[in-house]
Amino acid sequence: MTDAWQKRWDDRYSTATYAYGETPNEYFKAQLAKLEPGTILLPAEGEGRNAVFAAKSGWKVSAFDISSEGKNKALQLARTHNVTIDYAIGELPKLNYSKEQFDAIALIYAHFPADLKSDYHKLLVNCLKPGGKIIFEAFSKAHLEYRTKNEKIGGPRDIESLFSIEELEADFEHFESIELEEREIELKEGLYHNGKGSVVRFVGRKL
Repeated sequence: MTDAWQKRWDDRYSTATYAYGETPNEYFKAQLAKLEPGTILLPAEGEGRNAVFAAKSGWKVSAFDISSEGKNKALQLARTHNVTIDYAIGELPKLNYSKEQFDAIALIYAHFPADLKSDYHKLLVNCLKPGGKIIFEAFSKAHLEYRTKNEKIGGPRDIESLFSIEELEADFEHFESIELEEREIELKEGLYHNGKGSVVRFVGRKL
């Protein structure tokens, strides 16, 4: 990843206000409630709202991001809620997570650069135990139309960084699909996710 990519996220997370709020994503919250607590990894976790919620729910939480500003905010939020999270800084291939380490992986608006996103998904599959679950919500390729109408909804500006059902089917081909859909939703998450958008949602179990 480029220095400009890292700087973008450091700049976004450097203010006192939490860019996407301090409460968890609603889809993540609902899906996590269906699982027995275990070990969970949250890639591109930013300021920690989902990681802290998972820790409060009894999970042993690992997270990573490229932004040290995001990590600082996440650890601050964890202290506020009297929980601990293991938060790493760096790019996934260099973080040395173990094969079949996690019971669940949650990809919540984890919009990695377009040239890396499928490779990252496949690396993450290796970190998931057989029977482990993926929880995924991110903007779909149809989202560009929503962003054109309302900049406050946020999300990538290039279609290559957005997701399709077909891409997820390919990246997670050795999974039982529990839920996989594209739909319009209303978001109200901090400063940068506000209004109607188009997302892809996926819950899958590794075979």
